[in-house]
Amino acid sequence: MFVDLGFIGITSEMAKIMIPFKRSKKRELNEEQKKYNKWVSSIRVRVEHIIASVKIYRKVKDKFRGRLYAREDNIMLIACALHNLKIRQKNV
Repeated sequence: MFVDLGFIGITSEMAKIMIPFKRSKKRELNEEQKKYNKWVSSIRVRVEHIIASVKIYRKVKDKFRGRLYAREDNIMLIACALHNLKIRQKNV
């Protein structure tokens, strides 16, 4: 799982969490750390673009006011399926 510096305290036994290095006030990052941060951010940019593409559907963006159990999960699954279908149609 790739996260930004806003998730510094996050831990998980199921997922490997990739957090970029943070520059301190007293010293700069070395070249290896800068290269790692660039690699993590390049992957996160692609993921953020996909999330933005899924959120073009209004039902995903708006606050859900329904009372049925797990309906918001189903809505997100449908939005992701529509996104995947759109991507497949572009590649054909």
